[in-house]
Formats: sequence, structure tokens, C-alpha cells
Amino acid sequence: MNITRNPTREVAIGHGAVGNNHPIVVQSMCATHTQDIDATVAQTNALHERGAGVVRIAVDNKKDAAALIEIRKQTNATLSVDLQENYRMAALVAPHVDKIRYNPGHLFHHEKQKSWKDKVKYLADLASEHDCAMRVGVNCGSVDPEKLKNYDPRDSVSPMLDSALEHCEYLDSIGFTRYVVSLKDSDPQKVISANIRFAERRPDVPLHLGVTEAGMPPMGIIKTRIAFEQLISRGIGDTVRVSLTLPNKIKADEVDAGHEIINDIHAGRVRSVVAFDPNKLNIISCPSCSRVENEAFIELAQDVKEMTEYAEDHNITIAVMGCRVNGPGETDDADLGLWCGPKVVNLKRKGEKLGAFAYDTILDKLKIELDALIEGRQS
Repeated sequence: MNITRNPTREVAIGHGAVGNNHPIVVQSMCATHTQDIDATVAQTNALHERGAGVVRIAVDNKKDAAALIEIRKQTNATLSVDLQENYRMAALVAPHVDKIRYNPGHLFHHEKQKSWKDKVKYLADLASEHDCAMRVGVNCGSVDPEKLKNYDPRDSVSPMLDSALEHCEYLDSIGFTRYVVSLKDSDPQKVISANIRFAERRPDVPLHLGVTEAGMPPMGIIKTRIAFEQLISRGIGDTVRVSLTLPNKIKADEVDAGHEIINDIHAGRVRSVVAFDPNKLNIISCPSCSRVENEAFIELAQDVKEMTEYAEDHNITIAVMGCRVNGPGETDDADLGLWCGPKVVNLKRKGEKLGAFAYDTILDKLKIELDALIEGRQS
């Protein structure tokens, strides 16, 4: 799919960069204890070798910081430090990492007499001195308490957005623009909403996407995939992480999941209904998985793409779904939807059931409905 990316500015991170139409970078984070140097080095290198463009390591105290300095000597990975709740640890690790991630909601735990602006300037000055990028990492579970007071408790997105925008404005005002932003929640729909709203206000700022606490595969991947599909298809997102609950020995699988999701989106293999180009025909199909009950679904998806080429210049979305669990619901938002059972293909128009047809006759039925839809829009 030809996806037009948001015109975000370029942010250098280590030897690479994000934003400004650079390829989307897949990140990951070590789940090992930072002070277990051997285990953390092994996991860092495993993530790096699997294709993680940035590897994040948590530092919460001086022993963690000392360990990170040793870890840096044993890896070529681009390293980001997660400062957890102690922002002053940045002074110890900034010379040894490529990126500093701080959470606006965690700046209140230490040195409470200091303003958050003083603390952010401290971090920005260290980042500038040591050639580091920064990430403003806003998380639903730890939003700035001052922001929470301003909104209805049922609205968890607006406080996140308010916090992120405020920190961007301040960083810009002190001349530090080498930063990215993330707005994460465990609910994919809230992730979608927060990032769309942020991108509308600050289309220049690169966004790191993720669904926090996504859980175990396959559901954790599905939740993340849905959020990424809706955002990346809109050109939103410059770097991503798939946060999965995995044993340490296979932690690098989340890097594979990130690359697979990105590749699927660009190929139109999606689980949710996505409008890639509002002026063109969109054919979307879900990635094949263990829930597909008839492998003919895969061939059918390709046949649909070929048969509908004549309608390329019409703003119509056709969804071809092979999943018995999600297919029925996920075809409802498409103009024309096909969800494929073991023996028949169920055809829908805007969620309305039109009938179930054999695999060898469904293309003819689809063409009739497509032609009628085109004619109706032209009349």
C-alpha cells in the first residue's frame, strides 16, 4: 500500500534516525534484571540481532546505572535508558546511551520541591551534552496527577494528550527538539484516539507507538496489530514496540511481531477495516493464522485484488477476512465484506448480510455488488 507518512521532523538516535519518512523502527525492551549483566547483555544482543533498532534498558538506582555502563561495553545495539522514577540517574548513564526516556508522570517522585520544568531542562541539558535523543513517554497508568484533576475520571485520553503537548511545548521553548513522544494505554482504541489527536496537533513530532501491557500472544499481538493498523495506515507512527508477555529466552519474538505487523499493513493484510487512501479502492485482508478454516481464503484474497483492479479509482473498501473469530465483526465496517468459513464465503454490504456463497461463485456475486455500489455513487 502507498501510505503517505506524517511529515514529522528527523530525530537522530545513535547511528540511525526516525521521522522524516525514515523506515519505521521496531524497538524492544529488556525484561532481565539490569544488574544481571550477563543476562541483560545476552538479551540486548538477541533483540539487536533480531532487528530491534533500539533496545531499552531500565535504570532505577546507582547499581543499575553501573551495570548499564558495563552492558554498553558488550553490545553494539542502539541503547535507550528508561529512567523509571529517578530522573537524576540520567547523569550517570547519558554518556553511555543513545536515547533517554522519561515519563512525565514520574517526575514527581523525587525532589518534590523542584518544578517539573527544572527536571526536564536537567534531562534536556544532559541529552544535548552527550548526543542523546529523548522520548517523552506518557503512560495511562502514571499520568501527571495535575492533569488528571482537570478532566472527568472517565476520560483517560485527554490528560495524556494534555501532558504530552505541554512537555513538547516546553522542550521546544528551551531549544531542544530532538525528541519523540509516545502515548500508551492497554486499550487499543484509546491508543488510537490519543495518537490521532496528538498527530493532528503536532504533526511535526515523531511518534513511538505501542499498546502497553498487551499481554500474551496471540491476543497481545492482535490488540497491538489493531492499534498499529489504524495509525500506520493514516501515516502516524515512526517507531513501534509490541509489548508481549514472553519468557526471556524468546523475548526477541516481539521484534519479529513488530516487523510482521508493519509488513502486513503495507501489504494490505490487516485485521481491522483500514482506509489506506481515501481516493482509491482499498482491498484489505487479514494475515492467515491458525483460525483460518479454509486455505482457499488466501487464494481468494488474491483473486479479489486482481478482479477489482478496474475499480481502482473508486473510494471503496473491500475486506476479505479468513478468521472465524474476528471475521464476522471486522467485515461490518467495510463497504463490501467477505468472511470465509470452511465451505462458504459470507458476503456483506455495510454490515448487511447478503448471503453465503461457494468459493467458486463468490467472485461473480462480489462483482455484481461492486458494480452496483459504483453506479449508485455516480448517479
